[in-house]
Amino acid sequence: MHARVFTDRAPMDSPTVVLVHGLGVSSRYMIPTALRLAPHARIFAPDLPGFGKSAKPARSLNVQQLSDSLSAWMQAAGIERALFIANSFGCQVVVDLALRHPARVEQAVLIAPTIDPKRRTVRSQFWRFVRNIPREPLSLVAIALGDYLTAGIRRGLRTLHYALQDRLEEKLPLVRVPTLIVCGERDPIVPREWAEAAARLLPLGDLHVIPGAAHAVNYNSPEELVRIVLPFLFEGVPARKQKKSQVKAQ
Repeated sequence: MHARVFTDRAPMDSPTVVLVHGLGVSSRYMIPTALRLAPHARIFAPDLPGFGKSAKPARSLNVQQLSDSLSAWMQAAGIERALFIANSFGCQVVVDLALRHPARVEQAVLIAPTIDPKRRTVRSQFWRFVRNIPREPLSLVAIALGDYLTAGIRRGLRTLHYALQDRLEEKLPLVRVPTLIVCGERDPIVPREWAEAAARLLPLGDLHVIPGAAHAVNYNSPEELVRIVLPFLFEGVPARKQKKSQVKAQ
């Protein structure tokens, strides 16, 4: 597995953050967020197997196999535990990692988590993807196109099939780490209705909506994303859950 590493700007005792990309793309579109987080944390942005510069297995890996690969990569890289920031399909991989390798995940930021249960069809996902394209920066479209060609159409479609089979709504209630869901106000792939429902399913979850942003918040709104993430990174528990705990204690 190939990874982009940003560790030379933060103190050695800084928290470790792992950025996980979405379906078909690579860690390239995580760079704007990585650069802005680098002064505050040790940043790693791997390419999942089959994507970007990582090796291409003969068979496409499903969600469980990808999370296993991510855990194995952490072991090889000497990363015991980290805060994860994932986008889109990457959220499914990180949630599975939190359930099957819980010691690896300290906190999670899920940006536009797929798949919306009410739109679990190839047709629906395709048209929502098309609607999102003009809402993203043109430079992201160029990056994504190159990454899709590198991964290959067959691998992309097979991975989409696995994503549609993976029922995130059944896994979220089992996630026991502080988790922040972030979505863009103008995201047609992950509508606010689903983002709000996903946040409610999490035992330690909260939601932040970024005005005017589309699906790839980590690329189209990195400054705002980092502003949201930094307090969460150092405080740990989402504000809404902190308030509920205080009320119960009283």
